[in-house]
Amino acid sequence: MTHKTKIFYSLFFLILPTVLLAQNSTPNNIEMNFIDKNILLYTTAKDTDLRLTKQPDQIFKKRVQPLETEVSIFVNPNKKFQKFLGIGGAITDASSEVFSKLGSEIQNQLLEAYYGAEGIGYNIIRTSIHSSDFGLGSHTYIDEGDAELNSFSIEKDLEKRIPMIKRAQAIIGDKLVFYASPWSPPAFMKTNNHMLRGGKLRPEFRQSWANYYLKFIEAYEAQNIPVWGLTIQNEPMATQRWESCIYTAEEERDFLKYFLGPTLEKAGHGDKKIVVWDHNRDLISNRANTIFEDPEASKYAWGIGFHWYETWTGSLPNYDNLKNIKASFPDKNLLFTEGCQEGFAYERLQHWPNAERYGNSMINDFNSGTVGWTDWNILLDERGGPNHVQNFCFAPIHADTKSNKLIFTPTYYYIGHFSKFIKPGALRLSTTASRTTIESTSFQNQDGRIVTIVMNSQDQSVTYKLIVGDSESVFEIEPRAMQTIIY
Repeated sequence: MTHKTKIFYSLFFLILPTVLLAQNSTPNNIEMNFIDKNILLYTTAKDTDLRLTKQPDQIFKKRVQPLETEVSIFVNPNKKFQKFLGIGGAITDASSEVFSKLGSEIQNQLLEAYYGAEGIGYNIIRTSIHSSDFGLGSHTYIDEGDAELNSFSIEKDLEKRIPMIKRAQAIIGDKLVFYASPWSPPAFMKTNNHMLRGGKLRPEFRQSWANYYLKFIEAYEAQNIPVWGLTIQNEPMATQRWESCIYTAEEERDFLKYFLGPTLEKAGHGDKKIVVWDHNRDLISNRANTIFEDPEASKYAWGIGFHWYETWTGSLPNYDNLKNIKASFPDKNLLFTEGCQEGFAYERLQHWPNAERYGNSMINDFNSGTVGWTDWNILLDERGGPNHVQNFCFAPIHADTKSNKLIFTPTYYYIGHFSKFIKPGALRLSTTASRTTIESTSFQNQDGRIVTIVMNSQDQSVTYKLIVGDSESVFEIEPRAMQTIIY
């Protein structure tokens, strides 16, 4: 090797680390200067006509040091977190029953409102494995006592539920995330010999019950509905007057570990996402610790699902539990699997706090690491049903079946501030507020655009600065309002 060659290689290896560092860091960083760039703004506000209404555009100016007296939101596009899976709701037997009573024009209006280009962009659909409380009655897919599942048939779902799912699927396209949850095994498989009022899965039927999930997947996929995943049991610690079944953390772990996980894997469905828990935030850490600390069970679990009904006791939502799970098990995903406003009353269809409960939950769930958010029924009637145990609830859209009209609640618009603008594959960005008077979260879509959502639950307007890198813009958010800012 000549003297010049030695010098060349010495310089090459001296410069190489710097080049590689630049190559690796550049894609992860975003130009922080938004000065003179355009900002889109959409607003929904109480006691106004603003419903996801486009507001005048604004522009960014050069940032100045914020003062302690100012309210500010700080977005750092260089700090990225979880990937966004989507937002949606459940197509239950109740939803499809109400849907079937509507005229074709109103049916199309509903589907476009949720899934269409001019609607709010839902891409997640949840459904029940056979019946839940939201329907005209209990049913299963087999004859009672058929542990071999020879009589398995989804014929009842083909009447109303699957046609509605398929119409939604046709609009969503390849962004569809479809998953299912059981409320109860068939009565003969349970310790109380009843689908309602709790009870447990009898140990001798664990394999038969695991085979039942497999049959469901195969039957739905035979209808050209791709099944993204399953939750093991809806609300496994709640003895309800409707379909329910109890699993301790250890029982759910062992059912996943020895039965459901291996059964799906052996049948070639190891790619299906299995979600554990599917219950409230209060006891979620115990379930996560028990299942995720067991390597043989954990390998089958994509993540953990949760609801928001712990607040029925009067306690506040425990978002810290979600943050703890994400910190403890960073390879596992958080998925909001169900929430609705309980205690239906027709005169409260436009009750604004119902929407604000959604806004608070969605912002804080996403900021805690949640990848997707699933509302409960997408459609109910003017009574908050049908529900075969009279557990009537609210939905974002209700149908007045007597007048063949849809009733859009404030909740629909609050959800839309997220689902219409954040696209699957987006990454959550670091977002904080200088005051607790407003709440906020941000995502960056794959096209580079950033979506920041801001909620004001106070009875007075709030003026605040949105500060992104070296740029800022001043906004005013109306009392009891939600804003989506796109830039």
